[in-house]
Amino acid sequence: MNILDKERKLKSLLTQLETMEDDILIVSIKQKIEDYKHTAMTNLTAWDRVLLARHQNRPTAKDYINYMCDSFIELHGDRLYRDDGSIIGGIGEIDGIVVTIIAEQKGKTVDENITRNFAMPHPEGYRKALRLMQQAEKFNRPIVTLIDTPGAYPGIGAEERGQGEAIAKNLYEMSHLKVPIIALVIGEGGSGGALALGVADQILMLENAIYSILSPEGYASILWKDASKASAAAESMKLTSYDLEELSIIDGIIKEPIGGAHYNPTQTFEKTKQTIIKELLALKSIKQSDLLQKRYQKYRKIGFFQRFNYDNLGGIKR
Repeated sequence: MNILDKERKLKSLLTQLETMEDDILIVSIKQKIEDYKHTAMTNLTAWDRVLLARHQNRPTAKDYINYMCDSFIELHGDRLYRDDGSIIGGIGEIDGIVVTIIAEQKGKTVDENITRNFAMPHPEGYRKALRLMQQAEKFNRPIVTLIDTPGAYPGIGAEERGQGEAIAKNLYEMSHLKVPIIALVIGEGGSGGALALGVADQILMLENAIYSILSPEGYASILWKDASKASAAAESMKLTSYDLEELSIIDGIIKEPIGGAHYNPTQTFEKTKQTIIKELLALKSIKQSDLLQKRYQKYRKIGFFQRFNYDNLGGIKR
């Protein structure tokens, strides 16, 4: 039983509660609900977290921005081709700290998802993001990115307009921007679509977010030629926040309410806001030269390589 099945069962219990009139039965059902939430909705599999990261009721980037920012001015366009609705960016104020916020935005309805291209950015979206990041550097504003995308848009038009180049340039430019950068994965962090906003001094994830080289379906299709094995793929991909923290790829996890962020969005927003404020204050106290050196060293340390002794295979000892 995956997390969505468990959620349906929980809703069934809640429906029962609404029809109860017997006080003793109400107390019994309430206790049953609490017990069920703590047993069934806490020990989650990797696939459960994939489903939560994609949940239709999961808060989107704009929800976080609206809660965290006392004010926010959205800026548009890449000054080359057009404005890409899958990425929103602008200047916001978080508890008196002025920042540039760049976020991948999913829709909540079919029409909005079409407008937002299902949060799959085109190259002009990444170029808009880079323009705003360079503007932030010019005016010495910290940068906060919110990552939530299944991946960069793979269409012919996007490729013709230089999708790969746009992502690569963002990676290069973000590596030496002279202002603090915080990247937060709030939902799906898919492939280069996420990496293009993910080069940061601090990489954070919500507890039930995912961050990976591609989707579990894509991984299963390549490895086993069978996309239906996505749940098995998720287990081996090390894509959860806990896996990535253990591998030292991310720097911190923001806890979510039991069952996911959609069960108590306000609590999730507040935890996220306080974490970002804390990290911004810490990063702003670091000298610019030290900030760039720390960022460089951070990425040099990601990943590790096993040294093998090939003597037994008649090879070269390393």
